[in-house]
Amino acid sequence: MSTESSAASAAPSTSAEHPWPVRTVARKIGDWIHRLGAVWVEGQVTQISARPGTSTAFLTLRDPSADVSMSVTCPIGLLRSIDPPLREGASVVLHAKPSFFLGRGTLSLRANEIRAVGIGELLARIERLRKLLAAEGLFSPARKRRIPFLPQGIGLITGRASAAERDVLVNAQARWPHVLFKVLNTAVQGPQAVPQIIRALSTLDRDPAIDVIVIARGGGSVEDLLPFSDEALCRAVSAAGTPVVSAIGHEPDTPLLDHVADLRCSTPTDASKRIVPDVREETERVRQMRDRGRRALHGWVDTQTRLLNQVRSRPSLADPLGPIQRRSDDVEVHRERARRAVLGLLAKDQAELAGARARLTALGPAATLARGYAVVQFTDEEGNLQVLRSVSDIEDGARLRVRVADGAVGAVADSTPPAEGERS
Repeated sequence: MSTESSAASAAPSTSAEHPWPVRTVARKIGDWIHRLGAVWVEGQVTQISARPGTSTAFLTLRDPSADVSMSVTCPIGLLRSIDPPLREGASVVLHAKPSFFLGRGTLSLRANEIRAVGIGELLARIERLRKLLAAEGLFSPARKRRIPFLPQGIGLITGRASAAERDVLVNAQARWPHVLFKVLNTAVQGPQAVPQIIRALSTLDRDPAIDVIVIARGGGSVEDLLPFSDEALCRAVSAAGTPVVSAIGHEPDTPLLDHVADLRCSTPTDASKRIVPDVREETERVRQMRDRGRRALHGWVDTQTRLLNQVRSRPSLADPLGPIQRRSDDVEVHRERARRAVLGLLAKDQAELAGARARLTALGPAATLARGYAVVQFTDEEGNLQVLRSVSDIEDGARLRVRVADGAVGAVADSTPPAEGERS
């Protein structure tokens, strides 16, 4: 067998024509692992197997922040020497050397020292994680979302048939009877709590009917509440798209989940009061708002009525035709004054015109003609009628036009003087 091992070790590589047997591959892997030195490992014990009559105890060590676990073997005497006795869910630090079991091809850690992590160390680690998450902004109030006033669906993550589940359901349904819950029961302590809660959180977060998620657990010791200070759970809650409510333990209990959640409630009962309104309180509030609205509306109507009455009492609106009638009377008075003034002016002008006409008539030729006089006209060389003012203006035989009061007659000029008898 050693010859085969030396030949296999000397072989530079393998091929389909020259493969290595399983034992060679397993031996090479074992050789590499056995060269590794001992290491200090921290984790959470999820399973302990120490059968009576055996010299070796078997443990399963899990990483709380990841779904990774390894098998650990140790002398059973080492396990029994731990005080207080080691139990599942405990956090430990152990010194171990990697070991490869050739027959089954399995890897395990062979522990020669196991130290249980005390409460003080756990609290110190939680404090360091608190500062880390706070520095990353996971606790910032700016990133916290508002809880819906009346969520259509509520997801509840809690232990099966637990007091926390009963408190949340009973109190919430008493406040709002038609509230809908989707309950996912998980482990709330121990090594399986964190992965189960994360899976339930992911399931509810993907459900479009869920508006808010409540993670609830009753009170317990620091060790019992350790899963709710787990870094993986805190980051999962921070990354969730649905608002998350933390209702862990009692008022003094403050796991890291309380700081990361969008709303922290002191107890599960407090959570039921914070996530749904009280139908009686809301009904009373609606009634009060309705009364306030009615009073406000009546007050507004009364105010507007008084304003309208004040406007209507003004003279312009109390008697809208009065000013028009008064203006109409003024217009009629002024129109009558204007008519009388125009008539007086016309009468005066007519009198002056009549006087002028009388004077003109008295001074005109018509009045003279009426008294027996006549106007003699002759035709000049240009054919125009001219008034005869001198006998030298015409010659004998010239045709004359004699105008009297009631007409005109023709005559012929004769320079012979008339006889005495004819003059008389």
